[in-house]
Amino acid sequence: MTIYPWQNLQLSVIRSNAITIERLPKDENLVSQDAYFAIILLSGQYMLEQNGREVFLKPGEMTLYDATRPHRIYCPDSFSKLLISIPRAALRDRIAGIEHCTALPIQNDEGIRAVAANFIRTAASNINQLSMCEFFAMSELSLDLLTLALTSVRPDNFSLSRSRSLSLYRVKDFVERHLTDSHMDTTKVATGTKLSPRYINSLFQDDETSLMRYIWRRRLEHCRKDMLNPAHLGHRITDIALHWGFNDLAHFSRSFKRQYGGSPREYRQYHSAMT
Repeated sequence: MTIYPWQNLQLSVIRSNAITIERLPKDENLVSQDAYFAIILLSGQYMLEQNGREVFLKPGEMTLYDATRPHRIYCPDSFSKLLISIPRAALRDRIAGIEHCTALPIQNDEGIRAVAANFIRTAASNINQLSMCEFFAMSELSLDLLTLALTSVRPDNFSLSRSRSLSLYRVKDFVERHLTDSHMDTTKVATGTKLSPRYINSLFQDDETSLMRYIWRRRLEHCRKDMLNPAHLGHRITDIALHWGFNDLAHFSRSFKRQYGGSPREYRQYHSAMT
């Protein structure tokens, strides 16, 4: 297994002999891995069971599973695969009903599914020819493509109703377009989307969060990206935080450390030293 940090994702290239892995309902050893794992099979055979579904992959095909929930993986012979670890919040923010997308076959036959699989495979096979900045820049593109591929196989009858799904999309779209507004709050979002504050927060309760926590997380993510972007190398961290709507710098620093495990300055210095 070779592991590559990939912005807030993690890309692993795995080669193995035959293997069986089972995560039991009361098995606690993976609770810290609060993530979804996207798999692209490169060679061999791969079977995944989760949520009462069973998928058999052929080389080039993809699937997704929840690392914290019971699952079983069976590979009868030697195999190789790419594994992309995606924080749970990152997919929940992008795809309503993501929990209904696990253990589904994502074939690489045509359209966005083929584009997503081929893009990620190409990125992985060219890691040694890419600079750190170039490789990191491909992370967000890969997540966008995976999102589209997963959406293409998501069941039509998932539990979040279409009206709630569209409402949530409308709220997130409004938030994304106004993240730099430091005065954005529930009232402004409600006025801009013509939805009630209570209804908006009920939408985010489905994702076990709230509107304001979502706004802060998106602001932190944009700050983190700008801090690592060579185009913003000369920009102070304070200026980046203010640009993305943080008017309380102490709160920004505490929130950043809680989210990413280090202060903004430490985080920037660490990743700059790696490039």
